[in-house]
Amino acid sequence: MERKGAAPAKGVRGGIVGRALEKLSHLSWPLDLKGSLLALAIFSLLGILSLTAIREAATTGREPIAALRAVPDPPKPAFTRAEEMYIQALWPIHGDVERSAVRLSLGKIFYKTDDIGKPNLKARVDASLAAFRRAEERIQALQPPPSLAAAHEEYLAAVRLFQQSALETLKMFDDGDDAHLLAAYPIGQEGSDKIREVGVKFWRDEFPPH
Repeated sequence: MERKGAAPAKGVRGGIVGRALEKLSHLSWPLDLKGSLLALAIFSLLGILSLTAIREAATTGREPIAALRAVPDPPKPAFTRAEEMYIQALWPIHGDVERSAVRLSLGKIFYKTDDIGKPNLKARVDASLAAFRRAEERIQALQPPPSLAAAHEEYLAAVRLFQQSALETLKMFDDGDDAHLLAAYPIGQEGSDKIREVGVKFWRDEFPPH
């Protein structure tokens, strides 16, 4: 049953990646502002989709991958019961944050390729901002054990960076300047980096080491 469900997902992801690469290949270098915005959005999306693909490969082919390792990785220390409970409580919030980030990235790409207009993009930004704000409230309601307090604050900071990135994007609807998309990119990327730092500790299959 799992394999049957995986094929359509791979097909959809392959279509997105192929479409993104096709758009990227048609850009003229050096890039103007529009081209820079599109390239940044495509690279960001491909990074997110690559992490997802790596996670699937790790979970569906653990034994072949493990067999190729010359030296096995040292075992990670087990989480305590309190740590496991916190990580499990954070997982659905993390899923909402990831989905909102991907939807927002896709919206920016489709906007720059003229596949959607400003009203559609604004709806996506508004929805993502609302999701990030809900995530912040839910995270603040969690009680991490002392050992995870720093990671808790890092994840909270990442969600706030996503909010700042969305708010910067919304400025384009006030003054009509698409340059706000470019300004929003590094803010969101910093948030993604922070989440990865937390993810390698909590969800090792999703964020495998380089």
